[in-house]
Amino acid sequence: MTLRQRHGGGGVLSSPRSNSGRSNREEAEKASILLRGRLSSPTFIFQPLCHDSFPDSNYSKLKFLISASIKEACNNSLLLLGPRGCGKKAVLEIVLEDLLLECPDALTVIRLNGLLHGEDASALKEIARQLCADHQLSFSKTASFDDNSQFLMAMLRESGLAHKTITFVLDEFDLFTQGKQRLLYALLDAVQSVTSQAVVVGVSCRLDADQLLEKRVRSRFSHRKLLFLPPSESEVQRLMNHVLSLPMDSSILLDYAAEFNKKLQDIFAHASFKEIIQTFLGSFPTVMHLKTFLFQAISSMDLDLGYLTLKNFSSSISCIQRQPKIQALKDCSVLELYILVCMKRLEVKEQNSYSFNALMREYKSIHDSFQMSDFYSQQMCLRAFEHLLQCGLISFLDCKGRSQSIEFRSVKLLVSSAELILGLKSHISCPALLHKLAS
Repeated sequence: MTLRQRHGGGGVLSSPRSNSGRSNREEAEKASILLRGRLSSPTFIFQPLCHDSFPDSNYSKLKFLISASIKEACNNSLLLLGPRGCGKKAVLEIVLEDLLLECPDALTVIRLNGLLHGEDASALKEIARQLCADHQLSFSKTASFDDNSQFLMAMLRESGLAHKTITFVLDEFDLFTQGKQRLLYALLDAVQSVTSQAVVVGVSCRLDADQLLEKRVRSRFSHRKLLFLPPSESEVQRLMNHVLSLPMDSSILLDYAAEFNKKLQDIFAHASFKEIIQTFLGSFPTVMHLKTFLFQAISSMDLDLGYLTLKNFSSSISCIQRQPKIQALKDCSVLELYILVCMKRLEVKEQNSYSFNALMREYKSIHDSFQMSDFYSQQMCLRAFEHLLQCGLISFLDCKGRSQSIEFRSVKLLVSSAELILGLKSHISCPALLHKLAS
């Protein structure tokens, strides 16, 4: 049973029943479990984008490259690049799942992660362990680096003779480039050999990942790259419709499923919902955030009412819009707010490098210009300045000058102008003068 079968149908299949007296709450609980199960699946939400009917999609291109190695012994190496949460790993897993169904005896998948296997020795040991498990061989934990390397080369030759492709998936690919890159050299060199059938797929959020390769390694890389971007508005609409629409052939009542889907389409067509989606796309455009947004909306659904409402989506977007920096600004003292506003004013004046002493001069200038009733001593300002450093709202410009006194080290503001203005508006004790100075 595949991931699609497990999550796409909606539970145990039975003959549709239109009326059995069950309450909306009971059906709503079933619908909620089904929808949350879909969102918990790492691949279900991407299925509308993974069809052979879209030849220009990353799914089709990736499937073609890997299947070419399986069917025609054309070895390949490629990188999947793009921001986190855009579906690089999910689309790859769907492709591998489909190919394993089509050619179960012609494909072996080896998965590595740069966070766990960044060192060449640990990566080779993990490759040997997975190969032994796949071919039902005994694995030696005490094998040396050279032993594991020779074993890998031997397995690649044997797999080539058996017309079996080994696909190496290197997640966090950029972390594999930090050492001597012996593993990458060995794998990419094997891809160049006519005696092996192999595909090396690197996954990274760094768009310059191929530039991190050494010259000898880069010369063996095929320079194929697939770029994954955040979904467009039309794609977001398709993904939401795919995830939230109830199936008509599940254990959920047919009448309830039809009414649920009708109300859902009414919400999608509402002008306020389109504004919510525009807000979402402007702030959190990745599929990962879309799953969080939908999960929050489903979790807030009124089970007694039994259906999703526009309020569920509006409350969901409000929840995921909460930002830790704005929350931290709410807890700042008035003096700390003055320091942050002074830093913003210095940046507006294009003074990109400034120290605590420069901030004090700006603070005194504000006091003299507006005749503020409250003026704090330099010692109190220094304590507030140190607290802002601890909160992560400001930081030192670089790591140099650690021996210098804190008053003389250059600092930078880690809060954007929009975040600062929102933080000032949400602060219960913020003076009106600060609103004027920050705007």
